[in-house]
Amino acid sequence: MPPTTGDKDEDRRRKRQTRKEGVTRHVILIRHGQYTENEKLDENRILTELGRQQADYTGRRLKEMIEGVEVRVSNMARAKETADIIASHLEGVERSEPDSDLNEGRPSHTLPGGDSYVSKSTIEKTDDGHTRIETAFRKYFYRAQDPPRMNILVESASDTGDDNNIAEMDVTNIENKNSGSKHEFEIIVCHANVIRYFLCRALQMPPEAWLRLCTFNCSLTYLTIRPTGTVSCRMLGDIGHLPYDKSTFSMHSGFNW
Repeated sequence: MPPTTGDKDEDRRRKRQTRKEGVTRHVILIRHGQYTENEKLDENRILTELGRQQADYTGRRLKEMIEGVEVRVSNMARAKETADIIASHLEGVERSEPDSDLNEGRPSHTLPGGDSYVSKSTIEKTDDGHTRIETAFRKYFYRAQDPPRMNILVESASDTGDDNNIAEMDVTNIENKNSGSKHEFEIIVCHANVIRYFLCRALQMPPEAWLRLCTFNCSLTYLTIRPTGTVSCRMLGDIGHLPYDKSTFSMHSGFNW
């Protein structure tokens, strides 16, 4: 039986109430600062002096935007060092343990693609990285609940998801650190490929387009997740806090490369 007009009106009323009274999640994704790419071991791939300056500028900007947030970070040296510098500007900030699921990798195949365009080793790396990075996406992109509920799902490498909004997740016992507030903030310091994939997934864009986006060192990508499940992007790779002479994409300076 199709829904009646009364059912539709009640559904709209519930959605308006949820949006008005529910909690909006603010997820700010930050790429690490410039680092020494010529080193082979991760522990030696630390920030350059410029990279440390970039992280310092980023921490200052975040201090102006928000305080009392939780900082999450990947388990790679350059991201942890960036997070340390940023957190030094955020008084009383909570730090979570490094999460290896946020480590850099190839999150999805790209278009154009196929054997004629990419190497077999690249295809294998992508197949290996997809499940891990998709797991990270499902950890951190969910509707806020009071108390919040979360279920971390691991999908097969072929599943890129086509749901209409961020799923409502379903495991309890996670304390709501922002009880009474209608906004909760989370800062995630990780890597360019991971950030680009998260953006595509959150906005329901084909994840195969991730490599067409550009996120500079210490750039901010800012997404909001409403209690109704709708997602919007407020910033994409924003580096307005960095002077031009301190703006880099990896070892490339400025924009003319």
